[in-house]
Amino acid sequence: MSETETVFRKPEGPPRVPGARAVRPKNAATVLIIRRDAKKPRVLMGKRHAGHSFMPDRWVFPGGRIDRSDYRAPAATEMRPEVAALFDAYLPAGRGRALAAAAVRETWEETGLLLAQPAPVRPAVGPWRDFTAQGALADLGAVDVIARAITPPSVGKRFDTWFLLADAERLMSFDRQADCGELEEIAWVDFDEAQTLPLPTVTRMMLKEAVLRMDDPSRPKPFMRFRQGAMRPDQL
Repeated sequence: MSETETVFRKPEGPPRVPGARAVRPKNAATVLIIRRDAKKPRVLMGKRHAGHSFMPDRWVFPGGRIDRSDYRAPAATEMRPEVAALFDAYLPAGRGRALAAAAVRETWEETGLLLAQPAPVRPAVGPWRDFTAQGALADLGAVDVIARAITPPSVGKRFDTWFLLADAERLMSFDRQADCGELEEIAWVDFDEAQTLPLPTVTRMMLKEAVLRMDDPSRPKPFMRFRQGAMRPDQL
C-alpha cells in the first residue's frame, strides 16, 4: 500500500456517524514556513493540544479554517499572479485570497509570528484587529501553493486544505509575540528531525513534498481526494 493510499484508507480524525451523510469539507489553509539560516533548512511546526478532537497531540504546520473577515483582510502585498490563477482555476472568485489570508492570520494566532510587512496601525474587523494592531499588514505575496488535500468522507470532521509554502525571511521577526496558545509547543525543526515527531500522515507527506519542491520548484502539485468511492490522486 502506498503512503498516499494509507492517508485515505486509514484516515485520522473522528469517524463519521454510521448512517449519516458525509460531512461537507470546510475550507482551510496551512503554511510550511521554511527557515534557511542554519546548515539544514528548518520548518516551523507546532504541537496540537491533547483535547483536540482532530489530530490531538500531533505536530502540524500553522493554519486553519477561513474566517469571514479573511475575505476583507488588509494586505501589504497581494498573491503573485500565477498563485492567484491556480486558486481561481478551482475556487470561486476571492476564496483563494481568503485562504492565503487565513494561513497568515492563523500563523499569527498559533505561533505569534507575523508573515507580514511593517505598516501604520489601521482598523480591521474580527480577528484581524489584533494582527494590524502589531503595526503589520499581511504579506500574501510570500505564499505559494504546494498541494491540496480533502479529508475522506469516512471522517466526521473534514477539511478541504490547501498547503502553502513561504520563506521565513518574509517574517517580520523570528521573535514570537504573545499568542493565544492554540499550539502547545512551537519549534523550528529540520526535515529529518520533523519526520521523527508524531505527525498526521498527510503532514508527513507534505514534509517530503516540500523537500522535493525545494530541489525542483517546477514539479507537479498533488491534489488528493476521494471520487466515486475511491482515492484518486490528481494534480493541480
